[in-house]
Amino acid sequence: MSDKDTISMQLVREALLQTCPAAEPDASLLAGAGIAFEHLHQPQARVSAESYARLWRLLARRCNDEFFAMDPRGLRSGSLAFMCRASMGQPTLGAGLETALTFLSLMLQDMQPGLVRQQGLAEIVINEPREEPRRAFTYFTFWMIVHGVACWLAGRRIPILAIDLRCAEPPFCDDYRVMFSENLQFMRPRTRMIIPSECLQLPLRRTEQELQRFLAEIPGNILVKYRDPSSLGRRIRTDLLQLAPGQWPDADQLARQLCLSVSTLRRRLAEEGQTYQGLKDSVRRELAIAWLSGDDVAMCEIAERLGFADSSSFYKAFRKWFGCNPGHYRALIQARQTSH
Repeated sequence: MSDKDTISMQLVREALLQTCPAAEPDASLLAGAGIAFEHLHQPQARVSAESYARLWRLLARRCNDEFFAMDPRGLRSGSLAFMCRASMGQPTLGAGLETALTFLSLMLQDMQPGLVRQQGLAEIVINEPREEPRRAFTYFTFWMIVHGVACWLAGRRIPILAIDLRCAEPPFCDDYRVMFSENLQFMRPRTRMIIPSECLQLPLRRTEQELQRFLAEIPGNILVKYRDPSSLGRRIRTDLLQLAPGQWPDADQLARQLCLSVSTLRRRLAEEGQTYQGLKDSVRRELAIAWLSGDDVAMCEIAERLGFADSSSFYKAFRKWFGCNPGHYRALIQARQTSH
């Protein structure tokens, strides 16, 4: 069983924390999910995505809450089915997402999500009446539901440019980075997910039969199918992040490093819906957003770090990516940070 089909035991313990807070979970519950009780406190242990999905369903039935009792109101059984059915009736992903987020804001008490469109960017923002942040697991469970449903509605993975979280970074983040994005920022003023706004125009054409199949497999399908797995593309992205963009290999050099022919490299990436140029652009976009979120790096330095010949080339690329210039994006982000 490869890591891309497994979940850290840390996340199993997090899922049990809210629903079995008084004592150790009973062995029969774990056995029903196919999880060995004796592995529960082994730091490096992993479970299959299928077992984690079974545990999810067992816990949801136990407390009649598809959000694991992590909100005072919660999501009673059947909530996700209702949300998906209402959202799939909309013409575009943007309209479907707004429907889903409106439903969640009505159902949940302490997490009030909304969709904010800003030229080339779209933010799913969680407004929270409580001052104290939630556990990272709470936020990421919410993102798993929202992002997984969005990917299913669109029939493709929706790229995540960045995720900001109000909470501190937990001691385990590898699974979260695989599921969502390498660009996770903690201790931020507000919790949000940033995606390209062009995705909001994707048409929705889901059928009732497809909905029933999706609901029968949830959450196992969104745990594996729509996450960014430990694939060749992710391996290349990880390697790119370890180097300055000016040191990135070209396709011929990369193929030699991977002991592949260039044609095999292109074919294997194509099977994952990727290209090498697309991976490089994706990493550049994530780095640009991360650096623009702070005010300690000058535009010319960001352009140089990203491997552009000059600032004007960076501005042109950023406008192509997001439909706005980097100065506008930085001003927007900083205005949001100071107003919350």
